[in-house]
Amino acid sequence: MIRPPFSALVLGVMLACSAGVQANTQAAHADAPAQQRNPREAYTKYEYRIPMRDGVKLFTTVYVPKDAAKPYPFLVQRTPYSAGVYAQGEQRYGVDWFPEALSPSRELEDSGYIFVTQDVRGRYMSEGVWQEMTPHAKGKRAKGEGQESEDMHDTVEWLLKHVPNNNGRVGIWGISYPGFYTAASIIDSHPAIKAASPQAPIADLYMGDDSYHGGAFMLSANFDFYSAFLPQQNPTPGNKERSRFAYGEADAYDFFLKRLTLPNILATMTDEQRALLVPTIEHDTYDEFWRSRAITPHMKNVKAAVLTVGGWFDAEDPAGPFAIYKAVGKYNPGTPNALVMGPWVHGGWARGDGARLGHVGFDAKTGEYFRREIQFPFFEQHLKGVKPARALGAVTAFETGTNVWRSYAAWPPAPAKARTLYFGPNGTLRWQQPAAATGAGYDEYVADPRKPVPFIGYPATGVPREYMVSDQRFAATRPDVLVYQSEVLEEDVTIAGPVLPKLF
Repeated sequence: MIRPPFSALVLGVMLACSAGVQANTQAAHADAPAQQRNPREAYTKYEYRIPMRDGVKLFTTVYVPKDAAKPYPFLVQRTPYSAGVYAQGEQRYGVDWFPEALSPSRELEDSGYIFVTQDVRGRYMSEGVWQEMTPHAKGKRAKGEGQESEDMHDTVEWLLKHVPNNNGRVGIWGISYPGFYTAASIIDSHPAIKAASPQAPIADLYMGDDSYHGGAFMLSANFDFYSAFLPQQNPTPGNKERSRFAYGEADAYDFFLKRLTLPNILATMTDEQRALLVPTIEHDTYDEFWRSRAITPHMKNVKAAVLTVGGWFDAEDPAGPFAIYKAVGKYNPGTPNALVMGPWVHGGWARGDGARLGHVGFDAKTGEYFRREIQFPFFEQHLKGVKPARALGAVTAFETGTNVWRSYAAWPPAPAKARTLYFGPNGTLRWQQPAAATGAGYDEYVADPRKPVPFIGYPATGVPREYMVSDQRFAATRPDVLVYQSEVLEEDVTIAGPVLPKLF
């Protein structure tokens, strides 16, 4: 295919490196972490089926501190990925099965909370009907369908009445899909919910999260996800097997290339696997299917303090954190609302020290810093009344390159200035608008479906999380790839804000 004539501008928000206030990159006590104790030594596990207002019962695990000398707040996670414990290739159920960790961090477990994990409707051990990104304002709901804020309200009411030794305060958190459930659960929030942390939340599946990125279908990511994310029906006690699609190839690139078309690709899946994937393919424009599932227009009457978290290198839900942060601020003036963005892949802040990603180092243990100095004090403050050592700014962002944390009053930062970069002839990239077009006035290439451009230079199935920092220069010499490069920069430049390409 020959691309039509175009020139392009990229709108970036630029600011000098000195803008903002530098936060501490490492805490003074950033030595080796203490050995984490076994959760079963400090907690007792219970399993409940909590009734919702329509009679549907949601399977819920509750871990209560054995030390009953003081009351504790609840910290809830609502998930489509099972409230069970994954062990020996299956999801295990029963009060004797404990996960390695109960919470987002060791600090929270050591401090003491009542940790709650709940299967959402239609998933694993919960009754009801599961819906892709549950539409919040759906007019008529089929039997078994629910609304997430109502289900959270009913869950909170039940927990407060039936789990003893609680302090009457509730927090909720979750990463990725559970991040969506976190955001959806605090709309018209129950007054007992005091803190919420949607992390890498899905905000709009079509406009930037998971299924479509700006309208572009994410083939490999969708196929890998939906082939294992099977609908659940008639939950029964017992263990549940996890399923993964067998590619039969060492490289997903070869798998898709051999099949070439979506009908051929779908033919390799079971009816169950196709049931959830096909609707996302059929709705290839931003129609009511997607609009009804976008959560941001409904983020109203949020009473809980909100800490939204995202990663600069998140290939799955890059848009959700910004969308949720902006929506909470827009519709809920006065509600504490903070955003944290770090140098992480999808959920990368929840595991590991965060000192590097692939071959890129950050001169700091960013994951440990977030968990200890931001997330832990946030929940301690709003659920236990513990005053933090340092006030949390509206926006805390890790600046790559200089490798420092910076704090801002808003996003994009107020000192930022909009700048335009222009594509030019011979692969040039300039701050100045080109003069009148010379020669053809456009660049072109031929796109051959039988020779697609890979996004990584090594074999893999699925989408490797570190690909966002992978060296992609292997593709730069291909005739179907356009590359534009600036001259050597004479001064430091920081890009902080949205980047908007405009082709015409």
